[in-house]
Amino acid sequence: MPNVKHKAGFVNIIGNPNVGKSTLMNAFVGEKLSIITSKAQTTRHRILGIVNGENFQVILSDTPGIIKPAYELQSAMMDFVKSAFEDADILLYMVEIGEKALKDEAFFEKIKNSQIPVLLLLNKIDTADQALLEEQVQYWQEQLPKAELHPISALSNFNVKNVFERIIELLPESPPYFPKDQLTDRPERFFVNETIREKILKHYKKEIPYAVEIETEEFLEEEGIIRIRSVIMVERNSQKGILIGHKGSALKRVGVEARKDLEQFFDKQVHIELYVKVNKDWRSDSRQLRRFGYQS
Repeated sequence: MPNVKHKAGFVNIIGNPNVGKSTLMNAFVGEKLSIITSKAQTTRHRILGIVNGENFQVILSDTPGIIKPAYELQSAMMDFVKSAFEDADILLYMVEIGEKALKDEAFFEKIKNSQIPVLLLLNKIDTADQALLEEQVQYWQEQLPKAELHPISALSNFNVKNVFERIIELLPESPPYFPKDQLTDRPERFFVNETIREKILKHYKKEIPYAVEIETEEFLEEEGIIRIRSVIMVERNSQKGILIGHKGSALKRVGVEARKDLEQFFDKQVHIELYVKVNKDWRSDSRQLRRFGYQS
């Protein structure tokens, strides 16, 4: 039997907010690593998901949606996207049916002039008829003639397997970068924080989800149970009241739903305590952003 070479590389997913990047990554990895909600700007960090096979290791990076930053936190988020161009072996540029361009022209130029393989993934094709699909395919082929176009539906898993097989074909020969049993580079507390944040995105409107940061102060893994204590930071007292709700009912709902998801994720019983604290204007404070891992 011939000696099969091992392949490994970094595959970075970029695109506008809410085009399905997190859904695609979770479809590849088979685990719920990235927040998926219908609100824009749900992913704030670069999240690595690792897919291992006998002869390959694909290191996927889901990045925040590309926006024009309005405050310090958003600037930090866009720095994560910039870094995605620097260490990629393959770029997945994701667009959805009906979309015309990135919200940042400079990023689009970078993709156009990329020296590494670019797979242009036209997502949500299940929402389009054949005529619109053909028109969109032609439009994007003209916009990015060097890219390889793949129509997909990340949500219904259409054509996702073919894209993944193409990624493996394009990977450079390399030993694995991470242990072969590793799923992500993020610690457990990160997924606790993201799960709580997902529930807040789901249940609260207006500025509340975007003014929130979660810090897990305690993660104790005992034999039959994981005990978690997390603090939800908000920017103002009025937000604290809304988050807690009448007699604590709103916060309790967040805790119950987060616990269920975390029990599934860790495959273990979870006890979770949630607290709310006011951390004034943290989104515009460089020191706070460094503390929460948004700036180095």
